Amino acid sequence: MKNKVLMILIDGMRVDGLKACGSPYLSFLEKNCAYTYHARSVFPSITLPCHYSITHSIPPQTHGIINNTFTLNPDCKVNGIFEVASKAGKTCAFFYGWEPLRDIARPGALRFSTYINAYARESGDAALTDACERLLSEDHPDFAFLYMVETDEKGGHDNGWMSEEYLRRIRIAIDCVYRMITRFGEEYHIVLLADHGGHDRGHGSDLPEDMTIPMFFSGKGFAAGEIQGESLSLLDIAPTIADILGVGKEKDWQGKSFFNGNKIC
Repeated sequence: MKNKVLMILIDGMRVDGLKACGSPYLSFLEKNCAYTYHARSVFPSITLPCHYSITHSIPPQTHGIINNTFTLNPDCKVNGIFEVASKAGKTCAFFYGWEPLRDIARPGALRFSTYINAYARESGDAALTDACERLLSEDHPDFAFLYMVETDEKGGHDNGWMSEEYLRRIRIAIDCVYRMITRFGEEYHIVLLADHGGHDRGHGSDLPEDMTIPMFFSGKGFAAGEIQGESLSLLDIAPTIADILGVGKEKDWQGKSFFNGNKIC
């Protein structure tokens, strides 16, 4: 296995939603991944602040983005995982279904980028997975991020968290995850997570339903099974990916790595 990473994020996926969705592949993930159902989001538990924290390993109080408008603190000069990887000579790709996420990577950090509006078709998540599958097969980028939003938009916001439609959207997303992990699990380490949960038809609070998220890690360097005795958060993702890729970490990153000889191995 090469030092490559595919990160897959399912927006708004609650732990109990994942467990209740009826996916036949959840047991596969639990058997083949290191995983936790007790990881933490950041506050406010909103998509854009969460994603900047994921990629830059700093909380919203530092980067200054506290809603879904890109209002970066002008004093924040921290490079994110896309910039760190690109500067180290790694090729990066991003597949996303919600347009404001374009700002989490600086110009020049991405070699490949694909955007499909979540409402442009019945399943934009599946279309993005198709595009990601083609690119990984043909161009083999070092780091790819596949972001799926329909659990949040068409599931949670449109129909309510834990509604039948919300659970159906999770099943569709996990189908996509299974396809990618069985196709590329020998070539890529795979990191699967949510950014936040949700309740009623919204999120952003510090309620457990909003703040508690699942995380899964597969590939050499991760011991399969439930992670015991350690607390993971969104801030730990960029350092973990940097360690897998073999690139240096930013000194201002506040998270910790859980790869290869660290806490979960």
